[in-house]
Amino acid sequence: MEETTISWADFEKVDMRVGTITDVQLFPKARNPAYKLQIDFGAELGTKRSSAQITRLYTAESLLGRQVIAVVNFPKKQIADFMSECLVLGVVGADKEVILLQPSQEAKNGDRIG
Repeated sequence: MEETTISWADFEKVDMRVGTITDVQLFPKARNPAYKLQIDFGAELGTKRSSAQITRLYTAESLLGRQVIAVVNFPKKQIADFMSECLVLGVVGADKEVILLQPSQEAKNGDRIG
């Protein structure tokens, strides 16, 4: 894979925040197995929705109350009949399973990653 260099100004345009998952639903209309997530990003940003293909490593119950890191300033994206408003970040392993990125200690919802 070719390496791409970005400037510090480019990096600063990506708004990554900490949020807590408050609701998880199976998403049977998604092309690949996925969940519909509601994530609380605090008073400034409120709650945003996301679709995440993380059903192989995470149960709905294990996701409730979990803090995650997401990009919150991408345009909304239509996925089947669902509008995704943010992108939950994770590590994609060789077997295509996604391991969620999360703070190692509890953080305030809406805290910026930088």
